[in-house]
Amino acid sequence: MTTKLITDTHQNKLWLAAIKPPMYSVAIMPIWLGTAIAWFEQQSINWGIFTTFVSAAILILAWENIHNDVFDSETGIDKNKAHSLVNLTQKKNLVFAIGLLCLTVGILEILLICWWQKDFTVIGLILGCCFLGYAYQGPPFRLGYQGLGEFLCFFAFGPLAVSAAYYSQTQSWSSVSFAASVILGISTTLILFCSHFHQVEDDLAAGKYSPIVRLGTKRSAQLLPIFGGIIFAITAIGVVLGTFPIWTLLSFVGLPAAIKLCRHVGLNHDQPELISNCKYIAVSLHFWSGLLLGLGFVIHF
Repeated sequence: MTTKLITDTHQNKLWLAAIKPPMYSVAIMPIWLGTAIAWFEQQSINWGIFTTFVSAAILILAWENIHNDVFDSETGIDKNKAHSLVNLTQKKNLVFAIGLLCLTVGILEILLICWWQKDFTVIGLILGCCFLGYAYQGPPFRLGYQGLGEFLCFFAFGPLAVSAAYYSQTQSWSSVSFAASVILGISTTLILFCSHFHQVEDDLAAGKYSPIVRLGTKRSAQLLPIFGGIIFAITAIGVVLGTFPIWTLLSFVGLPAAIKLCRHVGLNHDQPELISNCKYIAVSLHFWSGLLLGLGFVIHF
């Protein structure tokens, strides 16, 4: 009985790691931020569009995560990854089908927004995000294997996604939205960047030349304070210039997470067993800085 309980607990942990619940803040935050800025500039929110967009974003990210597991199983990079959905189920075709279903429903929800607006701009932006997401791991592109995944991530979850959310509310464009999207794009990219520190050997074996592989773990760790600093510097500059309301300085609540991330990676960058959790520290930075940046736009008066 005890052995069975231990086994069940282990399996539950593997499934949680495979599903990655904390990562879905990555899908929600661009919609939150774009909508918050729309409120800041227009003083109105269409809640039906907002909730539909959030649902669609979660489903589209689920598709990307699920299909990335499928594509990685084909290159062998996940052979030591116990929490891969393909490794857990041993049913690659079923996993692929579930991912495709998530994408289909998510796109249909975006098309519903377009139908409400009588405007197809949002679907164009989201299809652009989907293409970048597919090109990251999907054949024949597999651009993540060339070390370009972080660039794709920045544009998909930063300027494109935030602009789509803003446009879904206003049917217009905003320089404020673009500036804020750069902040969110960088914090999202840090999550992907940090996810490579503990898997350098597996990446090399599969021919995946992530930035961590190309630069080495030490030089990569030295970049974190620079990009972390940029996140908060843009906010501060925006406030000084009067582009952002002063309440957006609430996002500095994420600064302790940024400091913790830089210190943790700086000390343990070459120790896979100690550094494997650093992406979750990056998730904390992304969540709090993004949530409170958006809140700063909402509560401005």
